[in-house]
Amino acid sequence: MSKSLLPLLFLLSAITGYSQNRPNILLIVSDDMGYSDIGSFGGEIETPALDSLAEKGLRLTNYYVHNMCWPTRASIMTGLYPNSSLANGSATGGLNPETTLLPEALKSAGYGTYMAGKWHLSDPTQPNGPSAPHNRGFDSSYSTYWGTSDFFAPVDLNLNGEDREFEWRGNPEFYYTDSITDYSLRFLEEHKRLPEKKPFFLYVAYNAAHWPLHARPDDIKQHEGRYSMGWDNLRQSRYQRMLELGIIDTSFKLSPRHPDVPAWNDEPYRDWQERRMEVYAAQVTSMDRNIGRIIDRLENMGELDNTIVIYQHDNGGCHVEYPPERTGSWTRPFTTDGNRRPIMPGNIPHVMPGPQSSWQSYGYGWANASNTPFRLFKQHDHEGGTRSPLIISWPDGLDPSHTGGLNREVCHVIDLMPTLLEAVGVSAIIQEPLPLEGRSFLPILTGEQKSLPKNRALFWAHNKGKAVRFGDWKLVSKSRIHWELYNLANDPTELENLADSMPEKVKELSHKHSEWFERTNLSGKRM
Repeated sequence: MSKSLLPLLFLLSAITGYSQNRPNILLIVSDDMGYSDIGSFGGEIETPALDSLAEKGLRLTNYYVHNMCWPTRASIMTGLYPNSSLANGSATGGLNPETTLLPEALKSAGYGTYMAGKWHLSDPTQPNGPSAPHNRGFDSSYSTYWGTSDFFAPVDLNLNGEDREFEWRGNPEFYYTDSITDYSLRFLEEHKRLPEKKPFFLYVAYNAAHWPLHARPDDIKQHEGRYSMGWDNLRQSRYQRMLELGIIDTSFKLSPRHPDVPAWNDEPYRDWQERRMEVYAAQVTSMDRNIGRIIDRLENMGELDNTIVIYQHDNGGCHVEYPPERTGSWTRPFTTDGNRRPIMPGNIPHVMPGPQSSWQSYGYGWANASNTPFRLFKQHDHEGGTRSPLIISWPDGLDPSHTGGLNREVCHVIDLMPTLLEAVGVSAIIQEPLPLEGRSFLPILTGEQKSLPKNRALFWAHNKGKAVRFGDWKLVSKSRIHWELYNLANDPTELENLADSMPEKVKELSHKHSEWFERTNLSGKRM
């Protein structure tokens, strides 16, 4: 069936399946954050807006994403694994033109569709290219295309493909997290003024808390001194808090400190290390405050109860220690505040992060704490790289018994698109080259079902990792060469490798992985 017929299929399905009072959708994605960072998942960083959503909604504690930014975003938009959703297996190659994106499906079903923030799914040098968000289903998009961005002066800021550099030029108050929210609110107001009443889909993709560590001085000041206890004590306190909240239970043993992380008492640059985490926390605080602005606007509009609000991360905390030579088209040589101070890239201990004149990340030690209690980081398919919080608030649709509760069903980012489409009444998905890979988890949200079928496999293969999870068994590699085998029911933090003692299970699961990769590898890249 040709792609040109798909909008009609979606529209007919929506009309026949769900004709009245369809819910709005607000989908919020944060960037490079660990499983335990936000308050409702055990973190000490103040996130009152997200915590409030958790108190009124449902937290999924077994939700998986991919191990890097663009693969997760590709699966959000397509309901497919990234091997088949990108035209050439990379972010700059753009989205496969044969796939139907979530905003395209919703737009065909009568939704207003908007996005603000990081896109990272098309060629940054072609702001009006075929995979740009405004050419793939969004009525309006205010976005950046690179994977990283100067928070005070993004190099590729655009509105529907038109350059918006003037937004920050000569504006000392510009901060990208705030600006993403400003445009989100603007789109909501424009939608409200449409002559025809219809629901909306708003995709808000914050850059926080991705490298670089850029934050406003007042937000940094709020966290000064908070991390003087160091990453060892922080991991312990988060672990205890997660147990108290019920996010984990005692079967989750706290993984050992990563071997590349010294004991805090042996760290030679503690003042600098503290500031790195202070700025990271400031980025998260700023994001949460801005999420609160959007929630308040929806409440004032009378739309909050009938809006599916979803919050998730795109991958685990990022450990990478960037050297001074790590620059690119996304960086600048001088600040844009009129003083033209040199921007010093790289994790240099005598340069304190936070202002535009620095370009640093928070590194191994704090990423290890962010991913408490799990092992490893972004770029890896162990739990630390692929486990994300998921918060869903939907007063008009969630089973009331879920309010403030936890759900431990295993779900994956490929499930998000089919879940949302079912929630709004779009039930027919027919597309080439592959049908949607995910399954809807709407029944557990509405209370129609208590659990989902267990007999399916989930897969990963990107960057340094590859993995398959089938039931409680997980086969994973951090080198893409040697397999490790874990039983996640008994060992959810992947501490006891059973590969040598269970070669038949390794063979069984590796065969599943090979079959999956061959089936979905439309780009032809090697594993």
